[in-house]
Amino acid sequence: MRDGIIHYVRQYSEDSGIKVLDRSVAIVRAVARGEKPLAQLSEETGLPRATTHRIATALEVHHILSRTESGAWTIGPALASFTSGTSPLLLSAASPIMRDLVATTGEAVQLYELTGETRTCIAAEEPTAGLTYTVPVGSQLSLAAGSAARVYAAFSLIDATPFPASELRKVRETGLAESVAEREIGLASVSTAVRDRDGSVIAVLSVSGPAERLSPSPAGKWGEALLAARSRLEAAL
Repeated sequence: MRDGIIHYVRQYSEDSGIKVLDRSVAIVRAVARGEKPLAQLSEETGLPRATTHRIATALEVHHILSRTESGAWTIGPALASFTSGTSPLLLSAASPIMRDLVATTGEAVQLYELTGETRTCIAAEEPTAGLTYTVPVGSQLSLAAGSAARVYAAFSLIDATPFPASELRKVRETGLAESVAEREIGLASVSTAVRDRDGSVIAVLSVSGPAERLSPSPAGKWGEALLAARSRLEAAL
């Protein structure tokens, strides 16, 4: 099995003649197939553990890789920013704030960007244990359902919306939008707009989790914590 892994690394990742680059690509490829603890990452790439750790740590500095609370390596937010045009500063500033929000709420946290007729998850943090809801980075979701879609609708960033005007007015007044079992059965969420210094909405920050934990009002349960996290993020920007 190890010979097969090494063959894979050589065939797909060690063709440029620049060893450190080829090894970095091998590590990213391995992590892209699913988060890996160091030992497994070393095994899959066929690289010594010390070498794997050194390169992965360097990739983390550039946000190409990141680490979960358990220490496993996972794909970082920079890869999403390369394809979406997202500001690296936004992702860099959001990462520790999102982790703190996960620690506070025990729920999953996402950062969305408006991408035409969809909203795209550009960063996500998950709790290490318990029942949760995962939105992979890069996922493109509807603008017709969910709390994040309501935020975009409230600030007239999408043309047509199924949401009532009174509901959108409340989003503008409180800064919070919520949904329960709307986009997906059993899922609830609360979202808020993230603005730049000019007041333009540049992203939406969300907390999501099982409806049984967040009902009857996700905003009532975690709205205050979400608004505090948003304020920290806007200050960092």
